[in-house]
Amino acid sequence: MLTTTNTAINIRYSNLAEESCCLSCGGALNHAKAAQGEICGDLGSGRGLDVIRLAQTVGSGGYAYGVDISEGMIQKARRNIEKFDIKNASIIQSHLEKLPFKTGELDLLISNCTINHAADKNAVWKEIHRSLKTGGRFVVSDIYSLEPVPEEYRTDPEAVAECWAGSVTREEYLEQLSAAGFDNLEVIEESSPYDKGKIQCVSWTIRAYKS
Repeated sequence: MLTTTNTAINIRYSNLAEESCCLSCGGALNHAKAAQGEICGDLGSGRGLDVIRLAQTVGSGGYAYGVDISEGMIQKARRNIEKFDIKNASIIQSHLEKLPFKTGELDLLISNCTINHAADKNAVWKEIHRSLKTGGRFVVSDIYSLEPVPEEYRTDPEAVAECWAGSVTREEYLEQLSAAGFDNLEVIEESSPYDKGKIQCVSWTIRAYKS
């Protein structure tokens, strides 16, 4: 069942599916270093452009999955995959809290500014850990806040669209990662704090391996 926030996100990103604006807060793919033959996933795959790049990189012996909840984005991504004649990729509609992957299926999982939208981030990180093979890794670009996000912004359409309304503090973020089983976190990039509403946020790109 979609919550009010999830419904708003679905409508928002479905409406943006045919527009040319940039929707991502980071470049996880640039640091992913996908290799030939790998099985990859992209959470919050949007129009599917990173999925296509992953599929091209891993070649016919590999595969790239996109996961999104927005019907408009899913349809757009599927059209893009067909347009570029990509045979080793597909787009799946799914909530992040219950990923459509077998346990230990993925070599690599990427995501750009999507996990902050999830209502149950602990569940998302546990699903990421479950879905990765031993030795597999994630590369995620996301946002954290320097202090808890005031309640007034949690369902504010503009704050939600800017991908910070659901952010948690750095400390809470690290606790979620540790609870999921990731204890070897590498911070690849981390911005200076910037103002959002009444608080400050930070964008970062992180990587960890499943041991």
